[in-house]
Amino acid sequence: MECGKSFSFNAKLRTHQWTHTERKLTQRENSHREYGKNFSQSGNLKVHKRTHTGGEPYECMECGKKFSNSGNLGRHQRAHTGEKLYKCIECGKSFSDNGNLRRHQWTHTEEKPFKCIKCGNVYSQSGHLRRHQRTHTGEKPFQCMECEKSFSDSGSLSRHQQTHTGEKPFKCMECGKRFSHSGSLRRHQWIHTEEKPFKCMECGKSFSDSGSLRIHQQTHTGMKPFKCMKCGKSFSYSGNLRRHQHAHIGKKQFKCMECGKSFSDNGKLRTHQRTHTEETF
Repeated sequence: MECGKSFSFNAKLRTHQWTHTERKLTQRENSHREYGKNFSQSGNLKVHKRTHTGGEPYECMECGKKFSNSGNLGRHQRAHTGEKLYKCIECGKSFSDNGNLRRHQWTHTEEKPFKCIKCGNVYSQSGHLRRHQRTHTGEKPFQCMECEKSFSDSGSLSRHQQTHTGEKPFKCMECGKRFSHSGSLRRHQWIHTEEKPFKCMECGKSFSDSGSLRIHQQTHTGMKPFKCMKCGKSFSYSGNLRRHQHAHIGKKQFKCMECGKSFSDNGKLRTHQRTHTEETF
């Protein structure tokens, strides 16, 4: 009813309707002066204010992580228990929270209405587009309080913070390997199940995670939107650009534990390490 577009399944219609909902949320007028957000109930406002003050009174008894509201704590705890309450009616796959289910449903509709005007990449959610756009602007608004290193998204900051604590609360029930982040555990588990849910629409090749799919898709488009400001060389992926930039600044963060020699990227380190392996034979 919003735009007149038609779908063959009700599930696809509901998934499509989220694009309108997200746009409305970004355009909503401010009635809350201090924080620039609109809330229908005082309880919701109190929860929101904690995102500014840093108040996190809800603590996970399993790993100690804290949250600003009980709903976020409940969703987090399902990562420990493995409980998956939300089921996709299209394929039967289950998820631990409703947000992950909605994101999964985009894989069925393949609708990606949010386009980056800088490089043409398209996304199924406005949040994913905003996160991607920071790779072009270089904006890193999420800072680690421990070492002041900054990141372009909150997920990367959370993963980084585990390097300070060394904590790995997420355990694989199949092999016992532990991980510092639930997302890393999920990606690892696909090794055991051999599940590859991310499919390239161009050639049909499938991948176990969305990042690998995006990297692969660049081989079809030939697009290299990430340019080195120092020498003009372009890359198809932001990670490749960062590794290349290390060569300019002389940064060598990958160290060989065998002889102490350092390298600017992990690939060169692995190549070097083979020289030690060959020496042992």
